[in-house]
Amino acid sequence: MQVTLTPALEALIRRKIESGLYGDASDVVRDALRLLAARDEAEAMRLDVLRLALVDGETSGLATGFSFDRLNEELDRRSDATART
Repeated sequence: MQVTLTPALEALIRRKIESGLYGDASDVVRDALRLLAARDEAEAMRLDVLRLALVDGETSGLATGFSFDRLNEELDRRSDATART
């Protein structure tokens, strides 16, 4: 497989090798791909949690005791408190 990198990415790889943290460009790319895979997995887990929360919310029925007016008042209070600090 051949990959074309921007000059900035090539320079980054060279700096990583020169730092002594990596033996060669392949080591840098492998580590970067491991980090990308971990980030993708974390994002997938976060989305799963959000999907479960959505299902919980949908199946919990209608909200009771909720008032948009009270919500707006609370948000205004918090905003005012934040502005004073």
